[in-house]
Amino acid sequence: MNTLIAITGLGVLCLLFEILNFRKAIVPITIVGLLAILGLTYSEFNAPASYYNNMIVVSKFSSSFSALFVVLTIFLVALSHDFYEDHQTKISDFIAIKIFMLAGAVAMVSFGNLAMFFLGIEILSISLYILAASKRTNIKSNEAGMKYFLMGSFASGIILFGICLIYGAMGTFDIAEITDWSRSAELPSWFPIGISLVTIGMLFKIAAVPFHFWAPDVYEGSPALTTATMSTLVKVVAMATLYKLLTAMNADLSDAFINIIIVISIASMTVGNIMALKQTNVKRMLAFSGISHAGFMLMALLSISNSAGNLLYYASAYSLAGIAAFAVILYVCKNKENEDIANFNGLGKNNPLMAAVLTGTLLSMAGIPIFAGFFAKMVLFNQSIQAGYLVVVIAAVINSIISVGYYFKLILAMFGKEPNEEVQKTPFVFYAVAVVAILLNIALGLFPSVVLNLLG
Repeated sequence: MNTLIAITGLGVLCLLFEILNFRKAIVPITIVGLLAILGLTYSEFNAPASYYNNMIVVSKFSSSFSALFVVLTIFLVALSHDFYEDHQTKISDFIAIKIFMLAGAVAMVSFGNLAMFFLGIEILSISLYILAASKRTNIKSNEAGMKYFLMGSFASGIILFGICLIYGAMGTFDIAEITDWSRSAELPSWFPIGISLVTIGMLFKIAAVPFHFWAPDVYEGSPALTTATMSTLVKVVAMATLYKLLTAMNADLSDAFINIIIVISIASMTVGNIMALKQTNVKRMLAFSGISHAGFMLMALLSISNSAGNLLYYASAYSLAGIAAFAVILYVCKNKENEDIANFNGLGKNNPLMAAVLTGTLLSMAGIPIFAGFFAKMVLFNQSIQAGYLVVVIAAVINSIISVGYYFKLILAMFGKEPNEEVQKTPFVFYAVAVVAILLNIALGLFPSVVLNLLG
């Protein structure tokens, strides 16, 4: 609860800095504030509590994921100064929107009431609609904002309809009461329908097949930093929230529901990877890559009672690799009209450090040791095999092999082709974010128990 209040206060402070004309201080003060909030989140880890008649529940699960969201937001805010250097008068707006979006993300994993869950998802979504369409002179950004707004609104409507059916079945929005009563033998038929609708709405948010069709266009059209936000922070927020919802609603998922999750998981991996093979735009390629990673993360739902730590580990490994990758993409494609693979030709000669970081992130996403992506996949595969879902693991292994094809297409462009242009100066912050994010990823790979045991 203190975390949520502090985040909201920091967002308001960003807006006040604009009024007081302290623009240069906005990014450093925000980063310092977020580091303080990270410490506050850590202090709440071993102090479970509920607030406002169970509207917000602080637990190990909410604190762990909130800490991950804060770390990702620190990276995104750090990248903002150089990304928005042509829009200095609006930087406070962009930073404040990201901070308020973080408040929505924390609310989504800390809810103890379905009303608070919906409030969190709307705060997060509205912030993203604005950011996706923030490049007003670019028609692709306008299209991305409109498409994301329409798809997001439909998804929110489906979630709200599902919440109404759950309320109709249970007579309460309180998660603790719903958890108790969901174990009753005599449940109205519209309760599972309500859960299904909420699940479908959340699958839209994580861009899992067949609800993925908006993602490639929105990722490609949005400003690169917004795409980085959507593919890292927003995806893991939605996945963590879906996990919490299903755990709270009904710990013993029916066989039919599990079979649907299996089909969606395999379809997301396969469609995402096969479509990514054909892409020449890096943002679009990473959109399809994100769809396939959503499929991997859905494997955590197959043995939902004991996979919170595994999901946290996978989300951390994937999002840190994504942040590092986008730091390099922002550097390479700065002042370029597109994010085509051709822009990365010869990066290994022009800027070996950035090329090495991007290579590391791609290898992590493909699941190559020593990076955390390898161990994240390994723990999910091991868990799924123990739960008896060998077919999903076989599909996941095949898809991991397929993913190497398009990741190496980018690596070959960096190291196997001649540079297109002169070396451009790299802002320090791009180096810092890229290197710190990939080092954290490697650290998680070398010491996986640090995260895996948090929710054990």
